[in-house]
Amino acid sequence: MTSSPSTSTAPRGAVDRFFKITERGSTIAAEVRGGLVTFFAMAYIVALNPLIIGTVQDGTGQFLGGGAAPDLAKVAAVTALAAGVLTILMGLVANFPMALAAGLGLNAVVAFQIAAMPEMTWADAMGVVVLEGLVILILVLTGFRTAVFRAVPRTLKVAISVGIGLFITLIGLVNAGFVRKAPSGVALELGIGGSLQTWPVLVFVVGLVIAIVLTVRGVRGALLIAIVAGTVLAFVVEAVAKLGSSVDNPKGWNLNVPGLDGSPVAVPDFSLLGQFSLFGSFGKLGVVAVLLLVFSLLLADFFDTMGTMVAVGSEAKLLDAEGNPPKATQILVVDSVAAAVGGMASASSNTSYVESTSGVAAGARTGLASVVTGVCFLLSTFLAPVVQLIPNEAAAPALVIVGYLMMTQVLDIDWKAPEIAIPAFLTLAVMPFSYSITAGIGVGFIAYVVVRLAKGQASKIHPLMWVASLMFVAYFAIEPLQALFG
Repeated sequence: MTSSPSTSTAPRGAVDRFFKITERGSTIAAEVRGGLVTFFAMAYIVALNPLIIGTVQDGTGQFLGGGAAPDLAKVAAVTALAAGVLTILMGLVANFPMALAAGLGLNAVVAFQIAAMPEMTWADAMGVVVLEGLVILILVLTGFRTAVFRAVPRTLKVAISVGIGLFITLIGLVNAGFVRKAPSGVALELGIGGSLQTWPVLVFVVGLVIAIVLTVRGVRGALLIAIVAGTVLAFVVEAVAKLGSSVDNPKGWNLNVPGLDGSPVAVPDFSLLGQFSLFGSFGKLGVVAVLLLVFSLLLADFFDTMGTMVAVGSEAKLLDAEGNPPKATQILVVDSVAAAVGGMASASSNTSYVESTSGVAAGARTGLASVVTGVCFLLSTFLAPVVQLIPNEAAAPALVIVGYLMMTQVLDIDWKAPEIAIPAFLTLAVMPFSYSITAGIGVGFIAYVVVRLAKGQASKIHPLMWVASLMFVAYFAIEPLQALFG
């Protein structure tokens, strides 16, 4: 963990006063460092989002952008642009160290479940995303989304934070190839065939060792140093071994291949902006089917952000006694706008990223870190080749260390009280095992209601917890409901 910044409490300038940097016990240097770490931890989305939504044909046989062949550069450009603008907005409006980008999982739903439906176009699919964002925004402005967030018991919020810690640790281990899906049918295995035998995994291990050593020694910028060191090592390894991508070589790099081929600068093409049809899907799918699709996206967005803001706020020590972060409503407003803006930009629904906790672990405490991350995303629209120098294996150690830091909160849960411990356990267990923050929160909410009822404590269940739990029951049954009303 980073050492404590300056203890001075007097704001030293306009930037300091605006972002309350000194007030929150931070420094401008720590905010910049934290913003950079967050960017490096989630820069992969600029390359990954195009591979998900840019390579799938819609119901008319066209790729995103209306072409007969994928145009990944266009998708990468709007992915980075939307992430940059929205993350800066989070910093300026909510003063919270949390970054946003195209949501993983959500983009897969948009690509494979919505756009690929018969007669649906990509413009129609992005219109559904915009509708979902507008509905969430209405829920925030009416106070419903904030009220649900505040109705969640503090213990469940702690469990959500710990579960996310386990979740992002698994993300880091999988992204690095340290654990993989086993061809034998076992869910996961160590490396390949139970052996750590690849150069990219070695890069991850070296980076993790550096991160651990620097963290326990209290070195400022430990995670950023580890990421940079891992990237340099990866660059050398690729220059010598020529491993290439894991798509062509099982022992290659996961997603980003460290190496610069050609110019580091490329002029972005933003022609996908505004390519959405707000109501086009209704005539092709019917009102009920569209509403179910909007609901499935909405619920994932609704609670993913709740979990992420708790995790980030907890790591930054910004939560109040009830587990609520400052300016919760502003955070949720920006996140809601992000969903709609993502659809308008043809980048899929944008949402908050748990990787933001890596920046907080590196020192971020204010929205200035988000501004730094956002600027990096905007620069990446021109510097895509440079962004691709950073392989997942070099960024993954930061996620593992953050997982450890978030896991320490598990002591705040009373494990001897089953009405608290069972919902908490299911929340933190289901998140990594289902690879879904939303699923973990949903199971925890439902379990909380069931356990309270079993103990004859229905009066202790907040009315909005009933509402949220029933929404999750419908969410988990979304496929049968779609078949019934489709």
